Amino acid sequence: MHASERDAMTFLSVAEAGRRMRAGDLSPVELTEAYLERIAAIDGQLNAYITVTAGPARAQARAAADALANDRSRGVLLGIPFGLKDMFATRGIRTTAHSRVLERWVPEHDAHAVARLYGAGAVLLGKQASHEFAHGGPSFDLPWPPARNPWHTAHYTGSSSTGSGAAVAAGLCAFALGTDTGGSVRTPAWLCGIVGLKPTFGLVGRSGVVPFSASCDHVGPLARTVEDAALVLQAIAGHDAGDPGSTRLDVPDFSRDLRAGVRGLRIGVLRHHWEEDTRANPEMARAVDDALAVLRDLGATTEDVRVRSLHEYYAVRIMLTESELFARHQHHLRTHAGDYGHHFLGRALAAALFSSADYLAAQRERRRIIDEMQPVYARFDALVTAGSGPAAHLNAHRSIGAAQKWSTPSMGTLFSVTGAPALALPCGFGASGLPLGLQIAGRPFEDATVLRIGHAYEQATPWHLRHPQLEPHAAPAAIDTHADPVNDADLEPDVLDEVRAAVRHAGLALDATQLALLCESAPHALAMARRLRRDLDPAAEAAAVFTLHPKTP
Repeated sequence: MHASERDAMTFLSVAEAGRRMRAGDLSPVELTEAYLERIAAIDGQLNAYITVTAGPARAQARAAADALANDRSRGVLLGIPFGLKDMFATRGIRTTAHSRVLERWVPEHDAHAVARLYGAGAVLLGKQASHEFAHGGPSFDLPWPPARNPWHTAHYTGSSSTGSGAAVAAGLCAFALGTDTGGSVRTPAWLCGIVGLKPTFGLVGRSGVVPFSASCDHVGPLARTVEDAALVLQAIAGHDAGDPGSTRLDVPDFSRDLRAGVRGLRIGVLRHHWEEDTRANPEMARAVDDALAVLRDLGATTEDVRVRSLHEYYAVRIMLTESELFARHQHHLRTHAGDYGHHFLGRALAAALFSSADYLAAQRERRRIIDEMQPVYARFDALVTAGSGPAAHLNAHRSIGAAQKWSTPSMGTLFSVTGAPALALPCGFGASGLPLGLQIAGRPFEDATVLRIGHAYEQATPWHLRHPQLEPHAAPAAIDTHADPVNDADLEPDVLDEVRAAVRHAGLALDATQLALLCESAPHALAMARRLRRDLDPAAEAAAVFTLHPKTP
C-alpha cells in the first residue's frame, strides 16, 4: 500500500473505519500498523506521545481481527486504535501524569474508562503528553517536552489533554480519552481543530484516573467528528463503583437522535462571556457569529442571555480545584517540592493561602450557581459560547502558565462549575491557518442534545474535513525553551507576611525560587479568594454533603 493511502487511512472517522472493518474491507491489524508508522514518522515534530505501546497494540489488533472474523456484528470500536492522556492508569504500562513524581509508576489495574474501551475491543496505541498532573504548563523543565500544535508546530495545543488533542488532529490515533477539570478536553479540541466533549459530571467513571479535583474532574473523548465522540461516550458511560461521584442513571443511546437536526430548538447565547468578561479576538468573535447564523439557517432560534460574569465562576472553580489539588500533593510538596516543574508550583503552592472557610464558601456558592441555572435551562435547549483560538506561540510559555492563568478564565469555566455537558468543535480558521473553536453546552444529562446540535452544525460546515499537513520526519519549528527568570514579587509587607505564615502553616520548606513562584501568584490567589460571595442566606442549602445508601444483598 502506498504511503499516501496509509496516511488517508489514519484520518478515517471512527464510524467509517468501523463500518469498513465490519464489511471486511479493512482489518484492525492493517489500521494499527498504519497508525504506528505515522506515529514514527510524525510524532518527532509534535511530542504527542510519552509512551508508544506498539507491542500490546499489535496483540490487541490481532485479537480484534479474530473477533471480527467470528462475529461482524460486534460494536463499532472493535479494532479502533486510540490514545490515552497519561493520567489514566494502565495495567503493566507506565503512567506518569507527565511528572517526574510518577516517572516510574506502573499500575497494577486499568482505569475504569480504559477497561470499558478494552471491553469494546479498542486498541491502545500509547500514553499521551499532558501538563504536569493535568495542571500548569506548557513546561520545558519536565522529563518530557510539551506537545505541539500540528497546524503549526511552534504553537501551543491548549490545556492539559495537550498530547491527545495534537495526536487526534495529526492522525496519530482515531480518538483519545482526556480529562477536563476547567477545560482540558475542550481547549485542545478548539486549538487543534477537532471535537472534544466534557460529559455531564458523573456520567463517565473516574476511578483509576490520577485525580486533579474530585469536585470538577471529568473524563471525556477527543475525536475528529461529533458522531465519533458520541460513539466513544457510548462505550465509556455508565456507573463506576469506584468513583463516589458516579451516577446510577441508565445510559441513553447517544446516537439515536444525532441526525434529528435543530429545527425548533432554542439556543441561548452567552455573548457577554466573550465580548465583555474576557474579550475574544475579532477573528474568533466573527467565527462564532457565523456559526450562530448557520444554526439559525438550520432552523434553531437563538437569543442572547445574561448570567453571571465569567470571572465569578472562575473564582469558584479555582478555589475548589486548587484547594483539592494542593491537599493531594501537600505531603510530597513538604519534602520534595523540587520534583515538580515551575508551572505546577506557580499554581499549586498558592493554594496554601486559601482557608477552609474559602473552600466552603466556594462549595456553597457553587450550589447557588447551579440553582441559578435552572430557569436558564427551562428557557433554552442549549447554550452557546465562543471557544478559543488561535493558539498562542510556545515562546509565550511563561506567560501562558503564570499570571495569565490566574486572571483569564477559560470559556469552559461555567460548565466546569455546574457539571453540565459541554462540546467543543471547530468553527473556522484564522488568517494564521490556526483553528478557532465553538462551545455548545446543555442541561445536565442531556448530552445527546448537545451532540445533536453539534452534529447538525458540523455537517453544515467544512471545518471537520480539514487536516494539518505535516512532512514525515521533518524538524519541529524552532522555539525558545528557556523559561524567563522568576523574579521576587514586590509584595506589600502584610502580603509577604501572609505568604510566609501560610508556608509555615502548610509545613513547606521552599527554596528561594519556589518561594518566588508562590509570591508571584500570591496577589492573584488572594484576589480570587476575595471575589467569592459570602452573603448567603443563613438557611441556604449546604453544598459539601454526602448521601448514605443501604447495603444491597
